[in-house]
Amino acid sequence: MTAPRLLRTLGALLLATVLAACGAGAADRPAAEPAPTGGPFPVTIEHAFGTTTIERAPERVVTLGVTDADPVLALGITPVAVTGYSYYPETGLGPWAQELVRGPQPTRLASDSTPDLEQVAVLEPDLIIGISAGFDQAVYDRLSALAPTIARPAGTAAYTVPRDEATRTIATALGKTEEGEALVRRTDAAFAEAAAAHPEFQGRTGTVVLPYEGQYGAYLPGDARGRFMAELGFELPAELAARDTGESYFVEVSREQVGLLDGDVLVMLADDPAARAFVEGDEVLQALPVVQEGRMVVPDTDTRGAMTYNSVISVPYALDRLVPALADAVGRLPAG
Repeated sequence: MTAPRLLRTLGALLLATVLAACGAGAADRPAAEPAPTGGPFPVTIEHAFGTTTIERAPERVVTLGVTDADPVLALGITPVAVTGYSYYPETGLGPWAQELVRGPQPTRLASDSTPDLEQVAVLEPDLIIGISAGFDQAVYDRLSALAPTIARPAGTAAYTVPRDEATRTIATALGKTEEGEALVRRTDAAFAEAAAAHPEFQGRTGTVVLPYEGQYGAYLPGDARGRFMAELGFELPAELAARDTGESYFVEVSREQVGLLDGDVLVMLADDPAARAFVEGDEVLQALPVVQEGRMVVPDTDTRGAMTYNSVISVPYALDRLVPALADAVGRLPAG
């Protein structure tokens, strides 16, 4: 970074810190110098923390949402930096996304909710995308002092933005609305085809569960993993569904409540040795009919990742690998 550019960037960071301390909003900032326009630009996007205008086609994109890099890559742009889930610690990208990287490997950022602002500043972004991110207003204010920043839609909890809405928002920000719509249609069609091929999934109960800290987290339909099952036709067991307050993306299930996880199918995200040992050592869980009858599915890491990302490019990967296992599990249900 050149000395003048570095001074401007550090000045922007200092300005953002002062504004946040004083409670200043975007309207209180000095207006930016007008940028050249072209094509669909400028575009304006409303989100949870305000309104962001993108004056021209971005070239250096930072994706702070854990799944935001997937649609960006699908739209032909390689981000300069990404976050991603912890089971892809080196790159933040699953194998379905890695093959779309063009040029240098994106920098892996450590956090989507509390990013290192100096690290982001050095990357000189002209757009920061945080749709599936957990940062708050204070962090947003600091980020938007570095570059135009878009966040999740107003009224949505962190990490619960549906795949289609996230893709359309990102495509709009990149000036690729039609291409984004085509991606959404293609992915929806893949789910529809899988569901049509397996009518036995319709109305069956199925839960995606993560063991953690001596208990379980059961994902709700607002989460990508729960939504994946819902799009195939599965429903949450009634007692779990009743605990969905709309304020979170999962329900905590203690070992004493493990009976709530029984159903027609159980997808257990226990692909690492510690999680698998916990699951195998839980005598109450192992006694559930869904486990006893071989209807618990334990995906490998990449299948789990593709299901968790639930993006326009990870969905085909997940469907190819998970649907046969789900069909086998449903086929084990007792007759009648």
